[in-house]
Amino acid sequence: MSEFKEFSLLESIIDRVSLKGYKQPTPIQKECIPALINGNDLLGIAQTGTGKTAAFSLPIINNFGRNKIDINAKSTRSLILTPTRELASQIMQNIDDYADGLGLKTKVVYGGVGRQNQVDSIALGLDILVATPGRLLDLIKTDDINFKALEVFVLDEADTMLDMGFFKDVQRIISKLPKNRQTLLFSATMPAEIEILADAILTDPTKIQITAETVTIERINQSVYHLEKSNKVPLLLNILEKSHYKKVLIFCKTKPGADIIVEALEEASITAASLHSGKTQAVREEALQNFKDSNLSVLVATDVAARGIDVDNITLVINYNLPEDPRNYIHRIGRTARAGKSGIAISFAVENDITLLNSIEKSIGKAIPVATEQPFHKEFSKVPKKVKKKVKKRNRR
Repeated sequence: MSEFKEFSLLESIIDRVSLKGYKQPTPIQKECIPALINGNDLLGIAQTGTGKTAAFSLPIINNFGRNKIDINAKSTRSLILTPTRELASQIMQNIDDYADGLGLKTKVVYGGVGRQNQVDSIALGLDILVATPGRLLDLIKTDDINFKALEVFVLDEADTMLDMGFFKDVQRIISKLPKNRQTLLFSATMPAEIEILADAILTDPTKIQITAETVTIERINQSVYHLEKSNKVPLLLNILEKSHYKKVLIFCKTKPGADIIVEALEEASITAASLHSGKTQAVREEALQNFKDSNLSVLVATDVAARGIDVDNITLVINYNLPEDPRNYIHRIGRTARAGKSGIAISFAVENDITLLNSIEKSIGKAIPVATEQPFHKEFSKVPKKVKKKVKKRNRR
């Protein structure tokens, strides 16, 4: 029996959740869903992979499914604002799955595609709108949407909005919303700007914090491979050709780098595609869908493009390049070990990466084991003393 029954959700929602294979709510769902059903504002500090999409969407769907109304033209009962097109599409897909059979009107809007279809859908009135900031501001400026009937506002990935330069756009959008609404803010981290925003838009919120360590680190087998830069592609091929991994996500630093990796994989008869901002929206969506459907075994992505990757059953994450911002390490490896499952994360590190590796280990509060039993292992002569001590301790174990 599904434990989602504890939340008094509509039977059709519980059935849809069960069909997706979810029986036990994640920690954030256990805390969010009751609070949101009760109408509370909410501040959720949680990274990707914690199940927050269901945490905020199930109560919205449940409320609107139980309380259907005639929706005015160009209006929406709820707005979910998220930073990237991929993430917006993923959220919308999940919502449509959960709301199947309830007759709710939903739409996702983002740039990079034609706007007329989006305008036509909004003109009919919506229950749920998922949007990225740029396209939504465009629709606001042309009077193709209003928020007079808005009941719920969700600001998702608030710190990512800040990092990607969307913060002023977010503030402009919020200024157009009615004051009397339920507001939900989710962020993986809480820089000062997000704290100020949360204080301004939330009223007596329920505060929920799901730490990275409890949701990800404990379930992921992490390792770092020391090697020469010239051996990265041979090592990657060695790992993939001898493994049983069904879905592998590789992170790299640049768009050209992603394409080069894909070319090398395809030459080795490994099905792969790249995902980055240099690709058209149609190509990006096709690559992501093929990865989800297991038509591709490997997806190679840059950090910005990967913000919207919400794919089940990723068994291995490889950091071909370490993230320049240590905080992104958790975001990256958190693409595996989702929904209570375990996962594997491998990071490549050349000698010049040691300082960055130290920062990552400090941010996660633990040393990442060095895998010496690999064909391209390189002993670094200039490893900082602290790292040497950690390696010695691990070897003694």
